[in-house]
Amino acid sequence: MAAQTILFDFTLDKDKTADEEARLQVAKILRNELEQLFPQLELAYSMESPENGYFAVLHENKDTVITCRIFQHGLLTLNVEYFLPDGKEPIISFDTMRTMELILRQKFDSDRSKYLPPIKRGGDIDIYMTSSDERIIEYDIDKVVFEARSPFQKIQIMHSKTLGNMLLLDELQNIAESDLIYTETLMCRGVENYEGKEICILGGGDGALLYELLKENPKHVVMLEIDELVMQTCNKYLNVICGDVLEKRKSDQYEIIVGDCVEYLKKFIAEGRKFDYVFGDLTDIPITDAPEGETWDFIRTIFEHSFKVLKPDGKYLTHGNGSTCKVQLRLFEEQLNLLRPKVKFTTTKAFVPSFMEEWLFYQVTFA
Repeated sequence: MAAQTILFDFTLDKDKTADEEARLQVAKILRNELEQLFPQLELAYSMESPENGYFAVLHENKDTVITCRIFQHGLLTLNVEYFLPDGKEPIISFDTMRTMELILRQKFDSDRSKYLPPIKRGGDIDIYMTSSDERIIEYDIDKVVFEARSPFQKIQIMHSKTLGNMLLLDELQNIAESDLIYTETLMCRGVENYEGKEICILGGGDGALLYELLKENPKHVVMLEIDELVMQTCNKYLNVICGDVLEKRKSDQYEIIVGDCVEYLKKFIAEGRKFDYVFGDLTDIPITDAPEGETWDFIRTIFEHSFKVLKPDGKYLTHGNGSTCKVQLRLFEEQLNLLRPKVKFTTTKAFVPSFMEEWLFYQVTFA
């Protein structure tokens, strides 16, 4: 059950919305057509303003509410909202929406028009998320598989009809069963040679990176993950991407340590321990206009400590953010350029199915 909000908009000749008389004529045409679909439609409120145009609220039996705005600039917007209980058929079908749009477009002699399928609000399952550049994405999620809160974050496993089980941390997409391309691009599979190498993973609680790296026959991998519940959850619900590595936790080839990766990096530095590869599989680059705040400070701390445990010919690999986030990616690269000793970097990118966008990855070495 959820509130259904259907959105229509029409672009009209500005002469038809330029003054009060013209706008009222458009409103009259609109109401006549709406009454064909909603025969008991009543006007609850209307307002006309030379600066803001025409606004009206209509309803049918106080159940279906319709709001209309006619802007003086030649734009008409129409919102239809009602509550749909479970097991009930929608009041307006897709065919009816399309027919309604075409009829009104013809009546208004509109240059362009658009309708959006119902936006479902307040339901038991949240099917909407945002891309890195804040576009709305609707997922085909049909079930909440698991939900809990650890001492560090909210953890959810959602099931998508096309993506499979999907991990969300603090309601942000992290990885799905469909996302092998994410892990392969992060590790530059086919380009980097991990055989016989010593590797450190910072984060990586879903286990996917560790699972794929072990297929490359490294000498040893140590993974530092702070959230025990994330690993337990992924071991149970995402073993398609992590195998049994989160169950065993330790073998001759790898070890998973539960704890703060910064504290363990400090320990490795004190011991003089060095790695061929360090993976930063932690937070994404923050979407901010300046490199300020707690998350940016954390990223700088990770940089500072990671390069101290990297061998001279070693490589630091990490994920960035959506490739459309140009400002934030530039800020991240500026932070890399401030590092001493100096570093150089390359980038790769891949379209990640569960993100529904292209993602950028970094490969960093000493200059």
